Formats: sequence, structure tokens, C-alpha cells
Amino acid sequence: MSDATLDEKYEKLKRILRELGSVAVAFSAGVDSTFVLKVALDTLGAENVVAVTGRSDSLARSEFEQAREIADAVGVEHVVLETAEFENPDYTKNPADRCYHCKSALYAPLERFIAERGINAAISGTNAEDLGDFRPGIQAGKDYKVRSPVAEAGLTKKDIRELSRRLGLPTHDKPASPCLASRVPYGEPITPEKLRMIEAAEGFLREEMDVSECRVRHHGNLARVEVPEVFIATLAEPANAARIDRHFRALGYMYVSLDLRGFRSGSLNEAIGK
Repeated sequence: MSDATLDEKYEKLKRILRELGSVAVAFSAGVDSTFVLKVALDTLGAENVVAVTGRSDSLARSEFEQAREIADAVGVEHVVLETAEFENPDYTKNPADRCYHCKSALYAPLERFIAERGINAAISGTNAEDLGDFRPGIQAGKDYKVRSPVAEAGLTKKDIRELSRRLGLPTHDKPASPCLASRVPYGEPITPEKLRMIEAAEGFLREEMDVSECRVRHHGNLARVEVPEVFIATLAEPANAARIDRHFRALGYMYVSLDLRGFRSGSLNEAIGK
């Protein structure tokens, strides 16, 4: 893609934001939401932008703290809304459209918030590539009239990373970090306790084993570890394997497996068709 085409998409994004006038950004501190928050601030000014983060057991605490830090760094008002997805059995039963119910738990109070504050629109960081994936949360956004200006402008994840780099955003090379519930196979109930186990296990791999990106898939009492292929041999070394096994057992897992296919974003979706 030429820089001219990327610049055209960027200008289209800013035009869409100017048309909206004032926005509340559904902000998770991820690559996409940080980017759209920054562009909204630059385009509309801090008086017309609010960053809104849902406090939930599904969001890793490290991600929540990053959201606070980034909002403070860019100088935007940061509002925290309490979500209640664990009160909804359609979420806790963990059906294939779980993400719809999770996003609805944020978008419903967000809808009330913008009405109370007189803000013109709620927006998300959904990008153009997301529209072609299995993402029930996007339908929740449509149902609650959450706009997706990044996708509307045709910007892809690669585009967002490049523009984020130009803007000096610390998230330009940040690995994707979907909600913790995405580590639990569909049909297996979601509980806060399971999510805390997953969060602690992944934190250990990142901080103690120096793994840049990982997923710990929660299969009952078995933890299936996915890491990029470059890390597989290192984690399988006897001393490292013993450390991981010991730590995961202390968290409550009985068995630990290392997925030889390596890290795959959304790998649990592989089972949907089957």
C-alpha cells in the first residue's frame, strides 16, 4: 500500500470524527482503541472526547492499569463503568456468541452514559479486518449504535500499527490481548476464578519466562500453552518445563501441555465448525 492511500484513509477517519463532533471511546488500551482515542483527541480536542473503560473480571488487571496510564499520558478524561456480565447466564454459559453478551454488558451502560453527558456518539476501535472475522461483539456494537470510524475509513490492523508508530504511541507494536474469557472453550462455564488462574499463568510466562506473546487455554484442570514457535524449544527444556509445571500446579492446574502448533490467535474458534 502506498503512503498516499494510507494518508487518504487517515484523512477519511478524521473527517468521520469531525462529523461526529463529540465521542466516548470504548477504551481497552489495545492497539486499535488507543489509536482511535489519540486521533479523536487530536481532531476534536480533549473537551469533546472521553475514554470509557469497563471494569470487569474479563479484562486483565494489567490491561486495566495500562488504560489508566495511557489515558493520563494523552490527557483525556477517563471514565470507568462497572459491567455486570457475570449476572447474565447467556454470558457465563459461554456459548459461541459469548462476546456479544460481554460487549453488551459494556455498551448498555455506555449508551446511558453518553445520553446523560450529551455526547454525540460512542465509538470503538474495530478495524476493517475485524469485519470479516467471527466477532459477535461487532453485532452488539451495531445493536447499541456504537460507531466504528476506523473500519468505516477502511483502516486495517497493519495501517493502525504504522499510523500509531508515526504518532509515537507506545501501543504501535503491542501484541493483541483479547479478553481473558477467550481462553475458555465454548460451552465450558466462565467464572472469575478461572479467569484469575489464566491471568496469573500468562503473567508468569511473560514475566518469568520472557515470552512476548502467549495464551493459556483453560481446559478444565489442563492448561494448554500456546506460544510463538520460536519459544517452544526453550519452554520445553527440562528446567523450564519443571518451573512452569510447578507454578501452574500451584495455581490449581493438574496438567500442563505445550501446544506444538504454536500460538494462534482465536484458536478456540477452530472448534466452532466441528
